[in-house]
Amino acid sequence: MKRTERLVALSEMLRRSGNRGCSAERMAREFGVSVRTVKRDLDALENSGAPIWSRPGPGGGYGLASGGSLPPVTLSPAQAVALMAAVSAASDAPYADLASAGIRKIMDVLDPRTRARADELASRVWVNTPPASSRAIRSALEEAMAEQRVARIRYTAKDGAMTTRDVEPVLFASTNGQWHLVGWCRLRNAMRWFTVSRIERASVTAMACTGHTVEEVGQPPANARPVHGR
Repeated sequence: MKRTERLVALSEMLRRSGNRGCSAERMAREFGVSVRTVKRDLDALENSGAPIWSRPGPGGGYGLASGGSLPPVTLSPAQAVALMAAVSAASDAPYADLASAGIRKIMDVLDPRTRARADELASRVWVNTPPASSRAIRSALEEAMAEQRVARIRYTAKDGAMTTRDVEPVLFASTNGQWHLVGWCRLRNAMRWFTVSRIERASVTAMACTGHTVEEVGQPPANARPVHGR
């Protein structure tokens, strides 16, 4: 790992450690370097403006001062490109437009050298973006999910039957390359999976959801996980 990338990772480790702090020995093991190297890296971060505290003695270590923040957006070029690639390859995912806007903000505040390296590396990553469903439909579903309000959809089933349903959104799920809205269908009085590409129209109603939970959907596949990645 290059020093620049190690400083980025070290910054994130300090951020995650919170008030507990982290010993130099633990950081050295994490990054496969000497304690002396870690301390030099911590000095470099402090000189760059990071409010780092140190606590001597048993149980001591280093951390980020309460209320402080690290220098803006400490991403390596590879991390920036990873974010760009992930969003570009999933343009039909929920909130993809907001993710793209967030990445643009990140790129705008990177230091010029890192941004230039990220731009060059990004030119070496191509994606074949899938066709996206209607922006208006996705916006309505996203709003209904975020605000936990009932979505009214016009849906075409596999057999061609078209129905209008009021759905309490519970989660978005991607399976076999397709996105689904999973929610409590008031027409069927049951939990249902709706393929987003089969939704012909969607709007957000003023009706609040009644509190159906993710657990009611059932057990996810063994390889499924929430996108927060924790």
